[in-house]
Amino acid sequence: MFVGLVALWVVVNFAKDPQEFISVFLIGLTNGAVYGLIALGYTLVYGILQLINFAHGDVFTLGGLVASTMILSIFDLSTTDSAALLVLGVAATLLIAMLFSSTLNAGIELVAYRRLRQAPRLAALITAVGMSFILQNVGLIFWGVNYTSVPRLVPNSIAFSIGEVDLQWNKIVVLLITLPVLLGLTYLVRSTKQGKAMRATSQDPEAAAMMGVNVNRTISFTFILAGGLAGAAGLLYLLNFTTIRYDQGFQLGLIAFTAAVLGGIGNMAGALVGALTIGLIEAFNEGLTWNTPGSDWTRSIVFGILIAILVFRPEGILGERTPEGQ
Repeated sequence: MFVGLVALWVVVNFAKDPQEFISVFLIGLTNGAVYGLIALGYTLVYGILQLINFAHGDVFTLGGLVASTMILSIFDLSTTDSAALLVLGVAATLLIAMLFSSTLNAGIELVAYRRLRQAPRLAALITAVGMSFILQNVGLIFWGVNYTSVPRLVPNSIAFSIGEVDLQWNKIVVLLITLPVLLGLTYLVRSTKQGKAMRATSQDPEAAAMMGVNVNRTISFTFILAGGLAGAAGLLYLLNFTTIRYDQGFQLGLIAFTAAVLGGIGNMAGALVGALTIGLIEAFNEGLTWNTPGSDWTRSIVFGILIAILVFRPEGILGERTPEGQ
């Protein structure tokens, strides 16, 4: 009944003003793409260790802050007039942010989580929360309490129009960077030897070890992969919103975690579906007209969805109910 009412509300808004609806839809799609990169990090780690890495959002933040340093101080992209140099600088910043976040995430796994694999899950969960606070303070020490701002490297001007719908450069660039990353990740997990090792370790680490899989190396690689996704998300967030702060990852991490749970944590496709759903819910709630103060309700709606999913369908939209969850 509730889903039907929401669908009816969406259809009415589309009929009222298709141009505005599609513009808001593109905003939700762009935000959902960023959430999706973060949510995939959560779901990869959970899928292989059944660990909710609450420090993941802060890895995203530090990746974005490192990207801001590259943009402002190292490459000084704010002063360049060359489009070619700008593209090369953004590409180099993306690689550096991903490398930094991958290394940081692998270090966290080695120092904080590896020794707790046989410990009760509560111990690892508390450790993850502790690592989150440590990373926040690292960001506070090196980048300060104020927001770090970068110039708008990708203009929000109109790239081209389809009918009456305008497509902006900043949203197109986010999608153009996100899609190859997602396709590469899908290929790696499903079609490579390392991906098969990851799936085997996720299903049964002991059996995988007996079959010759290096479990420690596979888990470390998963954290490296998740960290790289967080670093890419940090740069994309910066390109889209131009500001970031040391504690930004706490809220965005919770939103991405909600997306992973909504889609089915441990399921890559589910993480993307959940992230896009959350992004569209936010955009529709804040961008379309209705009789309540939309932006004030957005976070309540998002976390209300998390509670509802945990209560009524804990396996998520695309997840499968396991014997443990029955």
